[in-house]
Amino acid sequence: MTAIDDSTAADLLAGGFGDHDPEETAEWSESLDQLIDARGTARAGFIMRSLLERAGSRRIGLPLATTTDYVNTIPAGREPAYPGDEETERRYRAWMRWNAAVMVHRAQHPDIGVGGHISTYAGAATLYEVGFNHFFRGKDHPGGGDQVFFQGHASPGMYARAFLEGRLTEEDLDGFRQEKSKAGHALSSYPHPRLMPAFWEFPTVSMGIGPMNAIYQAQSNRYLHNRGIKDTSDQHVWAFLGDGEMDEPESRGLLQLAAQEKLDNLTFVVNCNLQRLDGPVRGNGKIMQELEAFFHGAGWNVIKVVWGREWDALLAQDNEGHLVELMNSTPDGDYQTYKAESGGFVREHFFGRTPQTKDLVADLSDDEIWNLKRGGHDYRKVYAAYKAAADFKGKPTVVLVKTVKGYGLGARFEGRNATHQMKKLTLEDLKAFRDHLRIPITDGQLEADPYRPPYYHPGMDAPEIRYLTKRRSELGGSVPARRRGHAEVKLPDPRAYDVARRGSGRQQAATTMAFVRLLKDLMRDKEFGQRVVPIVPDESRTFGMDAFFPTAKIYNPGGQNYLSVDRDLVLAYKESPAGQLIHPGINEAGAVAAFTAAGTSYATHGEPLVPVYVFYSMFGFQRTGDSFWAAADQMARGFIIGATAGRTTLTGEGLQHADGHSPLLAATNPAVVIYDPAYGYETAHILRAGLERMYGGTHPDPNVMYYLTVYNEPIVQPAEPDGLDVDGVLRGIYKLRAGAAGGAKAQLLASGVAVPWALEAQQILADDWNVSADVWSVTSWTELRRDGLAAEREAFLDPGAEARRPFVAQQLDGAEGPVVAVSDYMAQVPDQVRQFVPNRFATLGADGFGFSDTRAAARRFFNIDSHSIVVRALQLLAEEGKVPADAAAEAFRRYRLDDVNAGTSGNAGGDA
Repeated sequence: MTAIDDSTAADLLAGGFGDHDPEETAEWSESLDQLIDARGTARAGFIMRSLLERAGSRRIGLPLATTTDYVNTIPAGREPAYPGDEETERRYRAWMRWNAAVMVHRAQHPDIGVGGHISTYAGAATLYEVGFNHFFRGKDHPGGGDQVFFQGHASPGMYARAFLEGRLTEEDLDGFRQEKSKAGHALSSYPHPRLMPAFWEFPTVSMGIGPMNAIYQAQSNRYLHNRGIKDTSDQHVWAFLGDGEMDEPESRGLLQLAAQEKLDNLTFVVNCNLQRLDGPVRGNGKIMQELEAFFHGAGWNVIKVVWGREWDALLAQDNEGHLVELMNSTPDGDYQTYKAESGGFVREHFFGRTPQTKDLVADLSDDEIWNLKRGGHDYRKVYAAYKAAADFKGKPTVVLVKTVKGYGLGARFEGRNATHQMKKLTLEDLKAFRDHLRIPITDGQLEADPYRPPYYHPGMDAPEIRYLTKRRSELGGSVPARRRGHAEVKLPDPRAYDVARRGSGRQQAATTMAFVRLLKDLMRDKEFGQRVVPIVPDESRTFGMDAFFPTAKIYNPGGQNYLSVDRDLVLAYKESPAGQLIHPGINEAGAVAAFTAAGTSYATHGEPLVPVYVFYSMFGFQRTGDSFWAAADQMARGFIIGATAGRTTLTGEGLQHADGHSPLLAATNPAVVIYDPAYGYETAHILRAGLERMYGGTHPDPNVMYYLTVYNEPIVQPAEPDGLDVDGVLRGIYKLRAGAAGGAKAQLLASGVAVPWALEAQQILADDWNVSADVWSVTSWTELRRDGLAAEREAFLDPGAEARRPFVAQQLDGAEGPVVAVSDYMAQVPDQVRQFVPNRFATLGADGFGFSDTRAAARRFFNIDSHSIVVRALQLLAEEGKVPADAAAEAFRRYRLDDVNAGTSGNAGGDA
């Protein structure tokens, strides 16, 4: 490159025009290059910051440079040589693009019509192929392999590559989006690990989840390394995102973590095709410039790939910056229009806007102008950006790459607003696309059945395929790929559960504290404890988990470089690179992302971790349900603890905090096993069973997350009773205490914090009304319902066989009298089992919004307290003629059920 070229590039990056001493500028640039080469980027960065500070002290007016000109960050003269055979790679990339489009098109056959997306991969093929051929390392790589988060709508391209690699067959491709009707040869619509557990690793199609999870995956890699569990120093995380997707709050909201922790093992690649699903991302603006400023401000290294090599000569001739100024000022809406028109249109409406730029292309034909490509379709430009990203140290990197959505699909697709929704090609489209890609398929083959154009594969012995497979072999195997094997997990010694089973003696302890004490003992287990990953979003003290600070410590890769204000306290706040506790701050979205990364480490790294995410129950599934759904797709394993649970238990916090429905929200996720335990010993058995299910090696479905609701109301935790029905505890219901009175019979079903109210009601019914009520602890309304529905389905599918009775009906077999079911949740939670209980059934629930008040007053208001249970039981018994007809009305008056100040169920203890 000439001196003029160097100075021009430097001048453009500086944001000014008309360098009057290019030789001096080149000398300064050369000095910086020499510093970087000799001392590295960290030292060069320090010198640059020092110079900027010095410039400020000398009152040199420097603009806040959050954006650079609308040109490539890496000038043409600084691009490394491309290491591959570009022509060979281009040939099989064309075959992939053809097969990806044909797969979607064939799935739109009139007899099928399952949809699909053509245009995303068509525009992003180069971005992926440069990675596949030169960067993405598979799991057999000595360094352990990379993690790649693929853009969901580009999945057809990954299938097309797997077809060329020999991993998939034509029959498999024809199973696209037909997962049951083409069982055995089916492909999921998007990256879904649960549906294709040997292929996909990360689910990414729910917009914003991919960026967030990629950041925490990079953190999790460092966490594993810093804690000495696995050497991940040579592993890299790549996340492919869309520019429209970057409008999701989740896409941008956690960027600071990657910068704070210097996650230079992370690269975002944002496919800037300037289009979201319905039209331009920023019609009047410039999304690449906006994202550049945003990522710069968040502390990321930013690399832009705007223009292909065909623009290099024009930019070199743009000595006065007129072309760059035109590039800077043209909005995205116009750039989109240009790619939907023609070379002549671009000449007139883009270059023709100034005399200087019009003259710049005077010698170019319209076809040559049309062939001025965007940078995302140029192997060399993309390779240079990826290499710079992979080599960069000290910060995460984002590569902003400009592409055309629907690239190469023809005028009906390229850059059109509707291109995302276009699923099929006309015969003319197919022929033009074939010609553009030079696919050796005849007109006759296309005309024979336009709905089923043939796939193309030259055979595994073709030189291009041998080249492709050799590259993957050298890089450590195929990507994406998911492994199921993992290191053996030695489960905790049974004695680790003893503390919870012994109860709390004379002391009171909420179920939250009982759980935390149990967790602490599990973490102390010599062989298992290191695998536990506690995750708390800035509420550790509320949950009594500050006891973990001085021993397990809080994970911080930078350690603790300040003098802690509470250093003299026993429970001092302590951070460490080897810390075990992940503390995302006030950040539930990040906490779930951390949970997902830890909970899938058994597959991603072959090293199981057991995340235990503890949070305000109201701020779990209600706030981050989509993330938990993605965690289920990724087959995460771990424990989700909804603390300070219940609608009436949190006293003063009020409507926003009072959880009366999280079990219902959790129940919508098929991978979540939901429990509402009343006592510590129940919790101990549930946790032990959960660990055995996840890592005991015998359960047919270990890929589950256990959701336990625990409370902050202190009670005397009873010791585990002799002869405990452990099977009942785990399956959802067991008899806690039989009634002792000799009169009418009733059944009281309660869960969680409501169990003590049921026991109070049992005593009142016996003492005041001579009613003998059995109390049942329902540890899981949801598991009972799932079992009941399964029994109904079994009977439906095998009508000739004897129907299996649901477990709840089996447990209540012979139990006399009506049932009153109660919890600290809305009535729908206990109502889940109504259809499976043969007895007359009534539910008491905390329906409506929560509010601030005492526990006793709130429970009386919702009529879920002990006296409300008594009155409802008497009503049902009176209807059956088992007690006097006026018994319920008398009880209502006696206990002042309409007076919130008359309630007695609950105490004033516990932290809010």
